[in-house]
Amino acid sequence: MATAIARRILIVDDEQSICDVLSIALKKDGYHVTAETNPRKALDLVRRDKFDLVLQDLKMPEMDGLDLLRDIKKARADAIVIIMTAYSTWDRAVEAMRLGAFHYIKKPFDNNTDIRASVARALRAKDVGAQLARSFDDTLTQTGHLMGDSTAMRDVRELIRRVAATDSTVLIHGASGTGKELVARALHYGSPRSGKPFVVINCGAIPEQLLESEVFGHMRGSFTGATGDKVGLLETAAGGTFFLDEISEMSLQLQVKLLRAIEEREFKPVGSAQTRTVDVRFVTATNRELPAEVKNGRFRQDLYYRLNVIAIHIPPLKDRRGDIPILAGTFLRRFSKEMGKNATSFTDAGRDALERHDWPGNVRELENAVQRAVALCDAPEIDARDLDIGGLAAAGPVQAAPAGALPEDGLDLDRTLAEIEVGYLKEALKKTGGNYTQAAQLLKMSLRSLRYKLQKYGLDKDSVQ
Repeated sequence: MATAIARRILIVDDEQSICDVLSIALKKDGYHVTAETNPRKALDLVRRDKFDLVLQDLKMPEMDGLDLLRDIKKARADAIVIIMTAYSTWDRAVEAMRLGAFHYIKKPFDNNTDIRASVARALRAKDVGAQLARSFDDTLTQTGHLMGDSTAMRDVRELIRRVAATDSTVLIHGASGTGKELVARALHYGSPRSGKPFVVINCGAIPEQLLESEVFGHMRGSFTGATGDKVGLLETAAGGTFFLDEISEMSLQLQVKLLRAIEEREFKPVGSAQTRTVDVRFVTATNRELPAEVKNGRFRQDLYYRLNVIAIHIPPLKDRRGDIPILAGTFLRRFSKEMGKNATSFTDAGRDALERHDWPGNVRELENAVQRAVALCDAPEIDARDLDIGGLAAAGPVQAAPAGALPEDGLDLDRTLAEIEVGYLKEALKKTGGNYTQAAQLLKMSLRSLRYKLQKYGLDKDSVQ
């Protein structure tokens, strides 16, 4: 793994033995290595000379590791820093990631493999940094969903740009339809892991009893129907990014196993006694308020803390109405070109309808509305009636029956409520063309809950066509 031009690495650890072991290993890989046991002297070296990477301990008697990291970043804003930390200082390691550390490595380590791999990955991140700075805006906005001139969206894109090249765990929060998976993809393809798999699993779309097997895999005979060994999606993502959408839908029992995978990079397939290791970057997303889920006992506090190293919040479209014309215009140009239509603009009524609507389905709803309008309209301008904004989403909540509306002989409340529920389920499926995910979003429920209710009433997408 020798390099044509020797990269300069600075090791900072108060234990001379660790400095010696790491120096020998990294020199074998062709790096030019400097080791220093005194963090203050190491900081002077950083200020005087340019190092490609700093590998520093987090707990040293002469100087606090976080203070050293802050001073390194102050002296060299583009410095790549990898933290070495003991389990007892995990909370401080998380804080180091927030301060700009590229990655953390847990001590004590049995061998140098993880460190060498992390160093190589970090240096690759440095190599692609300049290219990302030139092209990342195009990458972020290629689908249109992350466009916008609002301060909020500019901040989101800047945060993605800064975080992408690191190995930090990221938690993406936003309402349905805001583009959380697109943010996750941008983080992956803007990272040194971009040449490796980007694997997605929707925790709300898979029955609870099967989710563990899908994530971690299983061994033959581990449960009924397990006729052979199966590699889980976590292992499939090796070297790349593992994106868990709707993480709040994961059971507490499975959260424990995920926590271990994040902390130790180790897991066991269902039915296996053998531990496997995996090198992935974890990115998760939710449309729920996880602190509230933690308070209510539905989500583990320790897992939340591990996931929330870097938080990216995507604001709903109603809170950035100035972005609506930009997004709508982008979608109009794209769909007109794809469909061979001549629609080039919106009428005054069309623009007014776009800007007045609250867009509960966010950017996804806006995209679908423009796509439908382009498909159905042959005029050069899209009008309000072509957009057909509203429908089920605009119907509002079911109103309570007025006083005195209860029949003299009473009514079957369960049956009445079921009929109302079936009506809305059918309307949601009809409005979304049988798309279960979009129907669940319209009804403000998880995909798992929607599937349960459809099964309960014997409904499917074909029954409403």
